[in-house]
Amino acid sequence: MPEEERRGFFGRLKAGLARSSAKIGESLSSLFRKRRMDDEALDELEDVLITADLGAAVARKIVHGFRVARFGEEVTDVQLREAIADEIARILAPVAVPLIPDPARAPHVVLVVGVNGTGKTTTIAKLASLWAGQGLKPMLVAGDTFRAAAVQQLQIWGERTGCPVVSGAANADAAGLAYDALTRAKAEGRDVLLIDTAGRLHNKADLMAELAKIVRVIRKVDPTAPHSVLLVLDATTGQNALQQVKVFGEMVDVTGLVVTKLDGSAKGGIVVALAEAYGLPVHAVGVGEKAEDLRPFDPRDFARSLVGLDEMAHG
Repeated sequence: MPEEERRGFFGRLKAGLARSSAKIGESLSSLFRKRRMDDEALDELEDVLITADLGAAVARKIVHGFRVARFGEEVTDVQLREAIADEIARILAPVAVPLIPDPARAPHVVLVVGVNGTGKTTTIAKLASLWAGQGLKPMLVAGDTFRAAAVQQLQIWGERTGCPVVSGAANADAAGLAYDALTRAKAEGRDVLLIDTAGRLHNKADLMAELAKIVRVIRKVDPTAPHSVLLVLDATTGQNALQQVKVFGEMVDVTGLVVTKLDGSAKGGIVVALAEAYGLPVHAVGVGEKAEDLRPFDPRDFARSLVGLDEMAHG
């Protein structure tokens, strides 16, 4: 990403995470005003990190690092934030993997799953816009056939991005639609096929059967498909996102995550908890409604934004 563009996104990321960083920052400022890192302070720090949705495992790891390296030292608020950001970035670094369509598999089939309302449809549109801007030729499949609004939304985004959208009648068979779309995408030489799906988690058995059928049917066209299975998570759900990864992981082989709605929540720390708990690639984060508000995940910039540091990471 060019430096100027990265700075612009860092600004939007920092603004999007403002509620999270304010929540963490206020707690840290009140906890550490040139205070020694003794047992009492470290216990309080662990509580702050847990309530910031980083999760107990991450909180313990960060506090253990302080206990080993800086126990008994006097630290300022800024020194503490810098150290926490460095530790969070270390936890996030292994999962920061951009999603790059494989030209050898064209069309690279991306099955997009998630609970209704997480931003699946807009995420598909934003990815299509991003890849179209890179010169690729995406095709979109309106596979959530039970929700007319989702189909209409994808069609509008298709017009905006210049990407064809394959849709069917209301309540049409999503697997059949995906089969037809993949056949067409192959014939037209498309680079990427993005398939939207239903997210009616209250009826898990039906949803599991539908997703399994989509996978089974598209493999009749390409035995290696889908090449990526993206789970879209809404950051505002906080700890519930961990359960969604578990449930969708049981239904389909999730290969990576996209975390949306970081602009409307004080729960940005959930990204760190997800990285620690599952180790799945976090391909991108969303901080707004515009196409440019979805960007590949940078662990250092995210960590610094999360704890409220003003400058992005160097390099």
